[in-house]
Order: sequence, then structure tokens, then C-alpha cells
Amino acid sequence: MEPLTEAQQELYDWLVIYIRENQHSPSIRQMMRAMNLKSPAPIQSRLDHLRKKGYIDWEEGRARTIRILQDVQGVPIYGSIAAGYVNEAQPEAETQRFNPGHFETKPGDYALYVNGDSMIDAMICDGDMVILRPIQDPKRVRADTIVAAQVPDGTTLKYFRLEGNTVELVPANPNYPVQTFPAEQVQLQGRLIGVWREFPGDDI
Repeated sequence: MEPLTEAQQELYDWLVIYIRENQHSPSIRQMMRAMNLKSPAPIQSRLDHLRKKGYIDWEEGRARTIRILQDVQGVPIYGSIAAGYVNEAQPEAETQRFNPGHFETKPGDYALYVNGDSMIDAMICDGDMVILRPIQDPKRVRADTIVAAQVPDGTTLKYFRLEGNTVELVPANPNYPVQTFPAEQVQLQGRLIGVWREFPGDDI
């Protein structure tokens, strides 16, 4: 199937859960509230793209008739993240999905490829895929939680520590320094919930 943008994916994931739990489709107003939008236009645009790409359909002229055509499993892959020195994040306009098998995920979870070796002592290596859960309340993040943190120069994967008004982003590799930033310059985007590594296949 044709990949979705991040905004389309967000609405699609929400629709799948809502329809599965309620056995009927939501109203436009409910979708607006769920997506934190004040106008129906962006919702209608996303719905039109989801329909054209084959993810949903509905009956013309009838409300609440949206149905899911493909209940796609897994989490969206939103590009890559630095596990080294901070560098520019590499988001992708269109997203693929990753299905981690029996690993339990929730709506909103997402995956990123790892670039770098600053977290090797935490068993996170270059080329691995990390699964992250969005952080709703940064004040509740415990010390030494592995997070995806956005700082002025980009995004990085590190242990999180808060010392007064200073955030320390701590690597799991002695070859890298601890990075410090004023707390207001750090946005915690997600916390680590899983790591996936593929091993080369055996052709013998």
C-alpha cells in the first residue's frame, strides 16, 4: 500500500482504534478534537488521502459510514535518530511501518533507525531500530530513562538526567561526552520501549 504522511498516519491509527472499540465511525467533530484541530478542512483532506491510498472508504452522502479497508499492523517508521554527537534528524515525508511481532505497542508509538554507537553499552547499536512512546508529561520522566531528545542542533538518543534547570544527555559509551543544555532548550519526544536488531541470514 502507498505510504502515509505523519499526519495521515496519526488520523488513521486513531480511526482504527475508535472503530474497533465502538463498532461505528466517529463524527468529523470527534476527529477534530482527537487531532487538536479547530477546522474540519484538514480532517477532510486527510480522509480524502486515506481513501485515495486505499486505507478507508465511506458511503457518499451518509454520515458515520467510514470503514477500515486495511487494518495495518505495526508502528510507523519516522526516519532516523543520532546515537552519537547531536546532528540533524532525518524525518521522512512518507512513512513505512514496522511490525515487531508479539511486542505490545500502543497507538502513537513509533520507530526510528539508529545512527551511531554512543549507546552501545545500553545494547543499542548502529543500524538498530528503536521503538519509542511519546512523552505526555516531561516532568514525570525518571532519571536515566533513555529518550529521544530534541535540542537546538537536532535530535539524539541518550539517557536523560535533570539537574536543577540543566538537562544532561548521557551516552552509554565512554568515548562520548555528556551533553548539557538549559532545560528550556530540550524537548523530550519519546522514551525507549524496545530495540530491534536484525541478524544476517544464514544461506547455508
